[in-house]
This record gives sequence, structure tokens and C-alpha cells, in this order.
Amino acid sequence: MLRLFGILVTVLCAIAAAVLTWPGFFRVERIYPVAQIVSFRGLLAGAFAIALLLALLLALARPIRAFALSLAIVAGIAAVSNGAILLSRGGFGTDALPAKTDAAVRVMTWNTAGPATPPDTIAKIAVAMDADIVALPETTIETGEKVAIAMRELGHPMWAHHAEDPSTEWDAGSTTLLIAPELGDYAVIESSANGTSNTSTVPSAVAMPTDGEGPIVVAAHAVAPRASYMQEWRDDLQWLADQCGEANVIMAGDFNATVDHMSGLGVDGGTLGQCDDAAIATGNGAVGTWSAEMPALLGTPIDHVMASAHWEATGSIVLRSMDESGSDHRPLIVQLEPVD
Repeated sequence: MLRLFGILVTVLCAIAAAVLTWPGFFRVERIYPVAQIVSFRGLLAGAFAIALLLALLLALARPIRAFALSLAIVAGIAAVSNGAILLSRGGFGTDALPAKTDAAVRVMTWNTAGPATPPDTIAKIAVAMDADIVALPETTIETGEKVAIAMRELGHPMWAHHAEDPSTEWDAGSTTLLIAPELGDYAVIESSANGTSNTSTVPSAVAMPTDGEGPIVVAAHAVAPRASYMQEWRDDLQWLADQCGEANVIMAGDFNATVDHMSGLGVDGGTLGQCDDAAIATGNGAVGTWSAEMPALLGTPIDHVMASAHWEATGSIVLRSMDESGSDHRPLIVQLEPVD
């Protein structure tokens, strides 16, 4: 009887490990609480490694040696598999951008946590990174204009755009988007500005080039996948995927989702819609952008820059030096080159 019980427990542990390691295969990546657990793949890999060590220690006891070794095998396979997935997305990450070419576009996204991050700080980082597009979830237009003015005074002018949802509390109800004049004239489309077509709870801004040239730029913000907001979160990810069709699109922001959660939402090989994740393409897909209070390799990469096939990502960086800036997110900067 005890042997059968041990086999049953081992099988259940193996199933649980497989589900958490490959949630997309089982189609549970957007189901509570799996969605929350798989967000922290670095921690998950560490937890399986600890389980492996504990199981090996238990194997020293002869009566339960077979059972403990079987659990050790399950934990070991899960730890190695999760580690391999992290390595395939960039492992420890890169810490430099390539030299900026004349045709390159640099995109920065930073959830500023409202007033927690001073406008001057945002401006200095954006100018230092030579950003052409800056997506600022949880940033009011008033703050965004202060950032744009500060950037202009630093010799790097930007136009400020925004979307707002007055029903959402504090600054989370605003998303600001800064675009360099060199990219042309832009305007946030009405359906995005008034909320008739937008993410459900915290707004995203969709800016169209008014001269008909240049990419559509989306400053994205999906609601966090709390237990009471799971359907809204799923709807937000689908809405963001829909924004990335055949058109020339650059999308950046706080998706409150890792690429694991986007399984099944890609089209024609894309990560989300027809857009690809720039951080994964450039070796930073495993570096956590939230929370800044955690080591980057244990955090969750929920801030993204996505681009359609019109663009090739040539470099990226997650700024870990800004962990004391006030925001609970790290800035992500990506360099994109147009595809001929």
C-alpha cells in the first residue's frame, strides 16, 4: 500500500512539474493560479533545485530511498528544463546597446508607478538612452509634459501623447507616450483616447502617424492578473495581440505578462499577434523588470517591446541601476533597425 501511495505521489508531482514548466502545452498559462506561479520562472527553477537537494537528503533514509530518488529525478528534470528555458531567452542578460545607426529607433518603456519616479529622472534616462519612443504606463499627461520639457532642455525634444481612464484610481488610469519629432507627426486615435476600444482597466495609447508614414506606436498597459481580474487580463492580452496585425507596429509597455502567458496569441510565428519580443531576440528575455526589489534574475519580465516584421531588434538593456529610483519596475530599452 505504501509503495502504491509513493508511486501516486510521484506521478502527481511529475504532472505538477510538467504543467508549471510547459504551461502552454497544457493550455493553462492564463489560468489562476498557474499564471501567477509561472511568472517567476527563475524562482521556479530555484524551487525545483531545492526540492532536488531535499529529495537527495531524504534518500539517505533507506526505507524511503526509492520514493525519494524518484522525486529527485522529477525535481532534477524540472530544474534543468526551467534553467534551459531561461538560457534560451537570454540567461543572465546583456548590459549594453549597440552603436545607434542613422536608421535605428530606440524604444524605452518604464512603468513609473505614478509620482514615485520624478520627471527629471525619467527625462535624464530617456536622453541618456537616446530614446525616440518612450512608453510610460502609470504616468499622467501632466507628468509626461514635464518629462518632455526636461528632455527638450537637454536637447532632446519629444511630443507628448496620452490615454486616460478616469474610472481607474490614481496615476494607473493614465498612460503617456513620448515620440521624437523626427519620426513624424502622431495622434492618439479616438477609440483609444475615449476607451471605446482599449485595454479593460488601465489604458493603452495607440498613436497613428498623421502623415501616413512611420510605424503605428502602441503604449501598452494590461491589467495585473489578480484573482478578481483574470478575465479582464486575458481580454487585455488578446486586445494587444489584435493591435499587432500586418501593419507596421511598435508596441511597448507593461503587459503584466511574460511570454509564457502569450502562448497561443501569436500569429505567423509572432510572440503576440504578428509582433516579436525584442528582449528575447537580443538576450534579455529572462531578466526581470518587476519587481525592482527583487534580484533581476529572480524577477518577472513583464515589460516588453514588441515589433512587427518591419523591424529587427539589434540590442536591448534592462536598467538594473535604477532600482532605487522609486518605481517598482525597471526600464527596458531596445534598439530596432528597419528591415529592408
